[in-house]
Amino acid sequence: MDLQLFFDPLPESFYHNNHSLHSFFTGVHFHGERFPELSGMQLAIIGLEEYRGSIDLTNGSLSSHTIRKKLYALKKGQGSYKVADLGNLKSGDTPKETCQLIRSIGELLIKMQILPIFIGGSHDLDIGQYLSYEKMKKMVSLLTVDAKLDMEAEGRADESHSQSIILHEPNFLFNYCHLAYQSFLADIDLVTTLEKLYFDHVRLGKLRDNFKEIEPLIRNADLLSFDVCAIKSADAPGAIDPQPFGMTAEEACQICWFAGMNEKLSSFGIYGYHSDLDDTRQSTGAVIATMIWYFIEGFYHRKDSLSFKSSDYTKYTVSLDSKPSILHFFKSNLSGKWWMEVPTSDKGKYGRDSIIPCSYEDYLTAQKGEIPERWVNAQLKLY
Repeated sequence: MDLQLFFDPLPESFYHNNHSLHSFFTGVHFHGERFPELSGMQLAIIGLEEYRGSIDLTNGSLSSHTIRKKLYALKKGQGSYKVADLGNLKSGDTPKETCQLIRSIGELLIKMQILPIFIGGSHDLDIGQYLSYEKMKKMVSLLTVDAKLDMEAEGRADESHSQSIILHEPNFLFNYCHLAYQSFLADIDLVTTLEKLYFDHVRLGKLRDNFKEIEPLIRNADLLSFDVCAIKSADAPGAIDPQPFGMTAEEACQICWFAGMNEKLSSFGIYGYHSDLDDTRQSTGAVIATMIWYFIEGFYHRKDSLSFKSSDYTKYTVSLDSKPSILHFFKSNLSGKWWMEVPTSDKGKYGRDSIIPCSYEDYLTAQKGEIPERWVNAQLKLY
């Protein structure tokens, strides 16, 4: 596949601009006069300008370029970046065709062990991001950050795309996790449905009560889909569906840092931004650029091998008076993160033990003789 045929290059103003010596731009292999060589690359930035699945907004190249302008002006982090900017993906004749293009590009890059970062476009485009995994013959876990659940039976595509993902056949969705939804924007019946499916969901208030406890949920994801409407409009006025309440820009960056450090995560999308809706200072573009910066920094701080039999991990065994009688925990000697083992019988869906991310609090709960809720929910999914 000749990838160059599917992308528009960056405007000359981007690479003829006098960027400072230590700017983020100096660490990027960009699509300008030539398409970047992907051999050896680890991350790829892809601009999206498809908005026909949302409210009446014009397609164009300004939104993703606005994010790039803010991102490239930031200072580069430590270490040697292996980041390519492929330019903007050309939209298809229909939104569905655009999603298929995203699917094909994402599938190819993931197979090349290059993590795609999708920026711009409406949130329904995460269907293409999800479908990138369909032919990989494995179950995946999707993490969505959004003020709404986007599971409406009718309406625009960006209001129903999450339902389309959950109902997609063939099914390869192991877990769906929704962070930062707001109760007054969520249908209680949909929340109940998520619970019946043993899917994780954390409303904004609960997320704030103990922010660190969402880290294991983020660490369990294979792909992250982030709608900027989850950030309060004071921090992100350029969201397609701005909300007066929501997480702060700092909290959004913290989630991106956690996601970047997740060794499992292999694709990332930030959707729901349009530059025409932003303020004169392009504040939302700056927030998204900073989120990407933290994600990439997190990526280059990945430490764990996930080889739990190696000396990188310390195994802890906790005895209980009830069934199960024993729980096994693993602590990384490199990052200090925790995992726990959830055994399954031969009759289970997967016929194998599963080691899932957890927190130190889960270990303390087991020490008290109680079974962690995270363990129970995981076993229900595995059977």
